[in-house]
Amino acid sequence: MKKLLSYIFILISTLIITGCGDNKSKVKDKNVLTVGMELAYPPFEMSDKKGNPTGVSVDFAKMLARSMDKKLKIENIAWDGLIPSLKTGKVDMIISSMTITDERKKSIDFSNPYARTSLAILANKNSNIKNIDDLNQKGKTVAVKKGSTGHVYAREHLKNANILVLDKESACVLEVVQGKADGFLYDQLTIYRNSVKHKDTTVALLKPFQKHFEYWGVALRKNDKKLKEKINEFIKKAKEDGTFDDFAYKYLNEAKKTFDSKNIPFFF
Repeated sequence: MKKLLSYIFILISTLIITGCGDNKSKVKDKNVLTVGMELAYPPFEMSDKKGNPTGVSVDFAKMLARSMDKKLKIENIAWDGLIPSLKTGKVDMIISSMTITDERKKSIDFSNPYARTSLAILANKNSNIKNIDDLNQKGKTVAVKKGSTGHVYAREHLKNANILVLDKESACVLEVVQGKADGFLYDQLTIYRNSVKHKDTTVALLKPFQKHFEYWGVALRKNDKKLKEKINEFIKKAKEDGTFDDFAYKYLNEAKKTFDSKNIPFFF
């Protein structure tokens, strides 16, 4: 009987200790701002040689956390996992060059826009592609990254082309470089950057072909109003005091010169 009582006591004690441990692991440090981003989109989200997060979005997150008097923690999460991580509370927000769309707004909220962009085309030099209409032809293959706005655009507007859906941006670029795809639809900066990297085989068609710009915002959970107000206040101030201009000068100087020379609106 004593052995049985002793066993029950140990079991109850273990459950209590375990339960307390679980509760503590679920309690978030209110002094830490946890930001989700996919560190795979230089120069906005990337890692340096030592593996540390760096880029425009990282600097943005650091300054935002500082303005809120909080420490910053960055969670590197694959693109498809960003919104689920936000919904489940793993991160407080997403700063990852995410386009504000009506579809995404059904399940999450966004701050005011902090940057704008348009889709552009990375075309193979031998494909004779001059504009978006040239891609919307039978026999033409368009590479798109799964879930991107380029994927959505191609699905809705390029009905005559063969749409090749791939998981990674680099895979889409490779298809164009090797001539297996005639074009790749993605944001202007990515297209510009890859055209410079593969100038012997590709050409960048940077002129916007959509009716409206795409805008990037900080992604938030629904009804997180106080946090949204703080972010919007920071974005407004950063635009007014030249913070975003500093980001462009630090990370995007050559790209900005190219855009300006072609009279194409820039991100900030």
